[in-house]
Amino acid sequence: MERILEIIGGLRKAGPELFRVETPIPQAYAAADPDHLRVELTAGAAAQLVVLHTKAGVARLDVELAEGAQLDLTEIFLGETFAEIALRQGERSCCRVTTVELSSANASYRIDLNGRGASNELNGVFLATEKEHCVVRLHTAHNVPDCTSVSCIKGVADDEAVGEFSGLVYVAPDAQRTDARQQSRNVLLSEKARIETMPQLEIYADDVKCSHGATVGQMDSEAILYMRQRGLSEAQARALQIEGFVGDIVRRCGVEPLGEALMRLAAAKLER
Repeated sequence: MERILEIIGGLRKAGPELFRVETPIPQAYAAADPDHLRVELTAGAAAQLVVLHTKAGVARLDVELAEGAQLDLTEIFLGETFAEIALRQGERSCCRVTTVELSSANASYRIDLNGRGASNELNGVFLATEKEHCVVRLHTAHNVPDCTSVSCIKGVADDEAVGEFSGLVYVAPDAQRTDARQQSRNVLLSEKARIETMPQLEIYADDVKCSHGATVGQMDSEAILYMRQRGLSEAQARALQIEGFVGDIVRRCGVEPLGEALMRLAAAKLER
């Protein structure tokens, strides 16, 4: 965790209560353990924001993107945090969200696409071990025509841990030409681990492209055996395979060194 705190400490501070961006030149900002942070990007503004949760408690994040605004948001959960995140996007705004849970945490995202041409991409990972319980909830509302949303949540559970994902894509009656895709992919590392996944579509328009899917599977035993025959321990082999599974999402964190630091923390957790 020390390396992650070091990276966060080197970024510009956002908040403590209101973070407002007006410049179109993106810069990286960070907020550590905010209780309630409001984020506002004016028309055409751009920013990168990292929000770190390390303590138990309740947190709320409210994000408002005006016309043409662009936000790259990374949320990292290293504590038992219950977080509510509300994103409201205006016309032609773009928001990319990466959420990483490496502890028992509960993150609920509510995304409202309120302006034509708005797009949202949300990718997330949760890694639960021992008796941890990780939860990701996602509600994406296409309230107007011509908007796009893409989400992919990957979960890993070991020991007696539990993971949950529930995702709803709502398409309003007038939200024609919606393009929405939702995917949930999960891996169980033990017989007692459990992951529940429930992607849903609620569509009231007829000119749409919408899809969703979910999988829950086991480790590739042949790949594990192959790596063990070449000198790796079982824990190292599993960590390497999981790195390949979740690495593409974790490394999407907007601040470049952060992804590698999170991957090292995840690998160390699996090898314990």
